[in-house]
Amino acid sequence: MAGCGAVLVLAGGRRGGSAPEVTVTMKALYGQQNSPGEEITFVFQERENLPPTRDNDVKVQVRACALSWIDTKLLSEIKLEKELLPVGREISGVVLEVGRKVTFFQPDDEVVGILPLDSEESGLCEVILVHEHYLVRKPEKVCWVEAAGTVRDGVRAYTALHYLSQVSPGKTVLVMDGASPFGTIAIQLAQHRGAKVISTAYSLEDKQHLERLRPPVGVRQPLVARVIDVSNGKIDVAESCLEETGGLGVDIVLDAGVKLYCAEDESTSKSQLLPHKHDIITLLGVGGHWITTEKNLQLDPPDSHSLFLKGATVSFLNDEIWNLSNVQQGKYLSILEDIMEKLSSSIFRPQLDEPIPLYEAKVSMEIVQKNQARKRQVIQF
Repeated sequence: MAGCGAVLVLAGGRRGGSAPEVTVTMKALYGQQNSPGEEITFVFQERENLPPTRDNDVKVQVRACALSWIDTKLLSEIKLEKELLPVGREISGVVLEVGRKVTFFQPDDEVVGILPLDSEESGLCEVILVHEHYLVRKPEKVCWVEAAGTVRDGVRAYTALHYLSQVSPGKTVLVMDGASPFGTIAIQLAQHRGAKVISTAYSLEDKQHLERLRPPVGVRQPLVARVIDVSNGKIDVAESCLEETGGLGVDIVLDAGVKLYCAEDESTSKSQLLPHKHDIITLLGVGGHWITTEKNLQLDPPDSHSLFLKGATVSFLNDEIWNLSNVQQGKYLSILEDIMEKLSSSIFRPQLDEPIPLYEAKVSMEIVQKNQARKRQVIQF
């Protein structure tokens, strides 16, 4: 195993956990936040032996784990803050052992999934315990790194395009910052469903990436019908979208953040490139759907009136909803299975960085937590 110097001796795959345990010493990555608002620091902690495998648990030998930003505010709001925050929730690996009541898996199965928000397990550990309802089988032809690196962006794209809006042939979809890992998957899903896709680019490199996107089979037309380069701050996104749609507006907008106030109030250079909320309302078509990632979105009465006149909706994209309630567990697992199927058939081609060894996970996670990574970071064991 790369980089953590663990002593790992495990018995062969078995059911129920009756065989004697061998002493196992492993390292796992956790985040520490000494007080609210402080930056998280990341530390490796040694752990010896996993707890006994419970009835519905699956013991997984992790082969790859993707890194995602930790929302400490959300964890605090739902009372899940703790001294050590487990790092790495999107994992792929091999089943070593299953609990007595596990019905979906058996030893040696290859699996992928997202650990729940309340998990005590760090995905950046060689062996972990996961409830079977958070895992699905990984197709044989999908590699470990791609499986772990695609699953979260896939869930976000499905949540936005299938459950918060209904993407279908003939619809026009605007994906803001389409060159991001999430944006790339959202474009591929929208185009696969027959929608016309427009996207914004924040740099020349992003623009070139979007223009190179092609479907895996069939007519090799670009996935993105129009790329709007906003890097110089001079292009009007609303005007470009209305021009592209013959004045009708777009049916679905997936934003990557919005300006809430006047330009002089915005502090960072990244926020200068974001569209104003009025621009998004302007470019929405009749009956359109605005899917926003801006958790503090504020709409003034004139904004609401404009949306009312168009019969348009605003929805908030929070992909954690699937794991905050068990009510829609079946739908959630179907989404995970469909993501893996699309990855296997090359409909999804994720925006991944080179695989990273475990000993570099701490530095990589610091970059991710500062939102400085443009490609998905995946640790390979």
